[in-house]
Amino acid sequence: MSAASYVQSVLATLKQRDPNQPEFFEAASTLLNTITPVFEKHPGYVKANILGRLVEPERVIQFAVPWQDDRGNIQISRGFRVQFNSAIGPYKGGLRLHPSVNLSIVKFLGFEQIFKNSLTTLPIGGAKGGADFNPKGKSDAEVMRFCQSFMTELSKYIGPDLDVPAGDIGVGAREIGYLYGQYKRLKGAQRGVLTGKGLSYGGSLARTEATGYGLIYYTDELLKANGEKLAGKRAVISGAGNVAIHAAEKAEALGVKVLTVSDSNGYVVDENGVDVAAVKQIKEVERGRIKTYAERVAGAKYHKGSVWDADLKFDLALPCATQNEIDGEQAARLKAAGVIAVAEGANMPSDPDAIAAYADAGILYGPAKAANAGGVAVSALEMGQNSRRESDSFKKVDSQLHEIMQHIFKASADAADEYGVTGNYEAGANIAGFLKVADAMYAQGM
Repeated sequence: MSAASYVQSVLATLKQRDPNQPEFFEAASTLLNTITPVFEKHPGYVKANILGRLVEPERVIQFAVPWQDDRGNIQISRGFRVQFNSAIGPYKGGLRLHPSVNLSIVKFLGFEQIFKNSLTTLPIGGAKGGADFNPKGKSDAEVMRFCQSFMTELSKYIGPDLDVPAGDIGVGAREIGYLYGQYKRLKGAQRGVLTGKGLSYGGSLARTEATGYGLIYYTDELLKANGEKLAGKRAVISGAGNVAIHAAEKAEALGVKVLTVSDSNGYVVDENGVDVAAVKQIKEVERGRIKTYAERVAGAKYHKGSVWDADLKFDLALPCATQNEIDGEQAARLKAAGVIAVAEGANMPSDPDAIAAYADAGILYGPAKAANAGGVAVSALEMGQNSRRESDSFKKVDSQLHEIMQHIFKASADAADEYGVTGNYEAGANIAGFLKVADAMYAQGM
C-alpha cells in the first residue's frame, strides 16, 4: 500500500466510525494529510499501523457533573477527559469549561495536544478535558460547587505520574484553586496533579504568561527566518483572555503596536496601542465585557462582530480566541490589509479554507500546535519544580520558555526542509511532532 493510500484509508475508517465529530475529523485530516511523506521514508510505520492506533484515544471518560446553583436547583453538566496518547510520557492537557464543549471538541484538542507536547521536547503525552458548564455569569460559590463535583469524578483518573490537567478556556486561577482543593481533600496533597496552580501552593512563575509570551517568541523566530523583524509591526489580536492579554503585553514590550482585543460580542480598536493594564482590569478583575474598554480609554472604538472583519491595515494576525474563528473569506482579505504573517495563539483558530488562503497569498503561517505550545511547556516545567520541591525564578522560567519556542520553530523548519516542503511550517510542525511519538510507539510495540 502506498503512503498516500494508507493515510486516506485511516481517514476513511475514522470518518465511518465517528461521523458526528467534525472538529476531531478536521484536526485529524489536516495533520494526516501533511505527514504523508513520513510514510514514504518509514514504511515500517505503515506495517505497524501507527496512524490507525494514533487516531484512537487510549481512553475516553465521560461523566455527569451534578451541581447546585445559588437558587438551590440541581443542575447537570457533562464532563469529559480524553487521554489520547502516553507514548512519550504521562497525559498532559487542559480542561475547558464552555457551553460548546462536547466529545468531538475534546478529542480534537487532545489529538492536537499529542504533537504540541511532543514539540516541546518534554516527556509529556496528550490529553484534554472539560465540561459544557459556562462559568460566565456564575457566582464564585456556583463555580466552586461545580469544580468540586467535577473533580470528585475526575480524581479517579488522574495523578502526578498518570495524567496532569491544567487550565484552558474558562479555567483560570479561581477554577484551578477549587479543583486542586477538592483533589487534596479526596487524595491528599499532591502538588504535581494539576498545573497552573497559584504560587502559594506549588504554581510556577511565568505560567500565567507562558502561552501569550511563547506565541510572540515563536512569531519573532518566524519573522527572522524570513528576513523580517518584530519591532515596528502592527498586530491584530483576537480574544481578551489570558493568551490574548499576555501576547499583547509581550508584543508591546518588543516594539509591536497592538491594535485590537475582542470577546464573543465584538472588538475594540485602539490606534494608540491597546492598554493592557485596562484590559486586565476589565477582564480579569471585573470579569466584564470588552466594550467597556472603549468607554474608558480615549480614542478607542467598539464594534460588534468579528475582529477579522475589521477594516484595518496591519502586519501580524494573532488569533487568540477559539477554534475556527477565521474562515476562508476573512483569510483571503488579510493580504490586502497588509498581513505578512499569521501565528495562532488559540487552538485551531483557522479553518481549512483559511489555511489554504494563507498559502495562496504567500502569508507566513505559524500553526497552533507550534505557536501556542508555550503554555504546556511551562506546565511541564511546573511539574518538574513540583517533583523537586523547588520554585524557579521568573527569569529562569521565561528564559527556558524562550529557548523552547526557538527550538520548536527550528525543529519545524528543519523537518519541512528534510521532507521536501521547505517553508511550510504547518507540515514541518506536524512531521516533527509526529516523528517523536511514532518512534516511541514503534519501539514499545502494540
